Amino acid sequence: MSFPDRETVLDFIAKNPSATTKQDIARGLKVKGRERQNLRQVLKDLEADGTLERTGKRAWAKTDTPPPTGVIIFEEIDDDGELMARSVGRDGAFGPPIRFAGYSGKSKGPAPGIGDKGLARINEANGEYHAKLLKLFEKRDEESQLTGRFERNPKGGRVIPASRKDKRTLLIDKSDTKGAEDGDLVTAMPKPGKPNGPAFGVVTEIIGRMDDPRAASLLAIYGHDIPVEFPKDVLNEAETIKPLNAPREDLTHIPLITIDPHDARDHDDAVYAEKLDDGWKVIVAIADVAAYVRPGTALDREAQKRGNSTYFPDRVVPMLPFELSADACSLVDNEDRPCMAVEMIFDQSGTKRSHRFIRGTMRSHAKLSYEEAQAAIDGKTGGAGEPWLKPVLKPLWGAFEALGEARARRAPLALDLPEKRVEISEDGKVTGIVEKERFDAHKLIEEFMIQANVAAAETLEKLGSPLLYRVHDQPSDAKLAALADFLQTMDIKWALGERPQTHRFNRLLSDHADTEHAGTISEIVLRSQAQAIYAPENAGHFGLNLSKYAHFTSPIRRYSDLIVHRALISALGLGDDGLTKEMAASLEDIASHLVDTERRSMAAEREATDRYLALYLADKVGAEFEGRITGVTPAGLFIRLGGTGADGFSPISKLSDDYWVHDEGAMALIARGSGKRFEMGQVVKVELAEVTPLQGGLLLKVLSPPRPKKPGEKPPASRGGRSGPPGRSRGKMSKARKKTRQKTSRKKGAKGGKS
Repeated sequence: MSFPDRETVLDFIAKNPSATTKQDIARGLKVKGRERQNLRQVLKDLEADGTLERTGKRAWAKTDTPPPTGVIIFEEIDDDGELMARSVGRDGAFGPPIRFAGYSGKSKGPAPGIGDKGLARINEANGEYHAKLLKLFEKRDEESQLTGRFERNPKGGRVIPASRKDKRTLLIDKSDTKGAEDGDLVTAMPKPGKPNGPAFGVVTEIIGRMDDPRAASLLAIYGHDIPVEFPKDVLNEAETIKPLNAPREDLTHIPLITIDPHDARDHDDAVYAEKLDDGWKVIVAIADVAAYVRPGTALDREAQKRGNSTYFPDRVVPMLPFELSADACSLVDNEDRPCMAVEMIFDQSGTKRSHRFIRGTMRSHAKLSYEEAQAAIDGKTGGAGEPWLKPVLKPLWGAFEALGEARARRAPLALDLPEKRVEISEDGKVTGIVEKERFDAHKLIEEFMIQANVAAAETLEKLGSPLLYRVHDQPSDAKLAALADFLQTMDIKWALGERPQTHRFNRLLSDHADTEHAGTISEIVLRSQAQAIYAPENAGHFGLNLSKYAHFTSPIRRYSDLIVHRALISALGLGDDGLTKEMAASLEDIASHLVDTERRSMAAEREATDRYLALYLADKVGAEFEGRITGVTPAGLFIRLGGTGADGFSPISKLSDDYWVHDEGAMALIARGSGKRFEMGQVVKVELAEVTPLQGGLLLKVLSPPRPKKPGEKPPASRGGRSGPPGRSRGKMSKARKKTRQKTSRKKGAKGGKS
């Protein structure tokens, strides 16, 4: 019988209920080499037959026994009036009932209710399980609250949704308007009603006016439920808290400087470099937020709930109160500040030889913008950077050039997509849309931050400490097949079956950098990539081409970085405010939450920018623009306007009287019969037909004619397209996609399914 078998694994889990991960079980059973394959199969079989429940990506618990620490859901109130819960796994609730026994230790929070979830420590006593809550996850009914513009009528009014994805409109009786006037921005809750009747609601809050130029950000904030106001206990802590006393190394004599955007609201990193006989010393110093925001405090609970700061063109919604983010924790110039720093030694070719972490006290000797630092390096005199040129800036650039050699050897993904900046006047009006300039100063800070993040991951992994990695998985087979399909339509070959590597993408980008397809290929390569996430288990960072990576450099605005700081403090013995056992045990749940808050912020920021762009273009209806097709769907074309970078949509019904067929593989709309086409990347002239600032939408009319049929191409109807309404055809499967599907089928047949 192969080792380990079912009985051995189950016996180990029963005796070691806190050893829940595959790594824990393998270590406990001293599983090595090929035995790991046996363990993987045993765990898979036990999960399949219901003996074990998956509680995380690579963690299990017996279905009849809740784990000592885990997520629970409150399900009912029993006959004695007590709140009962059960453990939560990947597939829902499992295990025996668990009686709620309050919060654990000094933990505090609101009273849970039925349907709430939380992280709890679970104990058994007298045959019953009891849960002590460590934290309560917030309940949020995203489908119920509606954010939008109030339109008054004689009977009361109605609320028009601000989100393009929300198709509801709520009718409001006079008694439920809460004083809302025509054009007010409001939140509203639906009232119970008949399934097929009109939807009525009640205004819950008036949040602003549609004619306020700053409404764009306000709508995004409320639409995505981003917390703005800090609770009173959090503000009280922020105003009174002092940094924890810890042994610190004095770095105040080192001329560290901050280099940030000219309008930066906080400064959480400072840099310094020094030429050595055989290389370079680089110091990256980061605000010691952990000294202020300690586990179990109101500040910590609020920071974790928010997950990150959210940045809009006209404001920032910070993760930490301004007393900390813009003052006590910010590395303001000429003020002593507690810091976490990493000193890195590189050889002359940019290869790192060693590094060490320091908990210290620093003083920023200068605050420079990217423009000021770059101007000094470029030889422009009289600027703020000139006094620091010789002592600080030249060594920084020297080290950066050396690291550039190592970066070139590493070959990270070389996507350099232009970014737009919305310029806002003091009264909140959009004054222009400009492309962000990208200097070597930006690349220098970016490279030093990457090196510091790598050092943090390496140190914590070496010491066996729990941490949150920043993970960027390689592109999936399906996305690579779609990429190959599209490139095939441009007569560009992309071989499937090879392991995805950044240098292949870089070669593709560079080979077509000076062609008309450059922008299109950059866009399609970007779409082929996975989304970066946080995870307690390492899977590397594909885009940066790094095997170990963690976020360390922005603890003022990212909770993930604060966790890494605490892990370093614990692992290196740098103080008593490090990572707690409870937090280490719940890293998977925290990682999932932080991915959610990060994506929430990204969506809100994008929505606000879309609205500002719509406001900027509102008086240009009827004007003509040049644009590029950036998306092709059965419903029509997405087109990005030149100059502003605003995205608009041209519905298929507005293109022409032709019968358009959607060719998914070619990313094109093709006229049945004539074969004329609108395709991804095509430059077209458009007319701005309509602007809806509330939703940030632009409706475009395409003025350019479609491209002619490709030589030798068969009409869509004879290429496997199915008939139906315009734009509802699949087209036939490409050779590349067939090859990938066949390969996947063979793998599944050989391995017995996905491992």
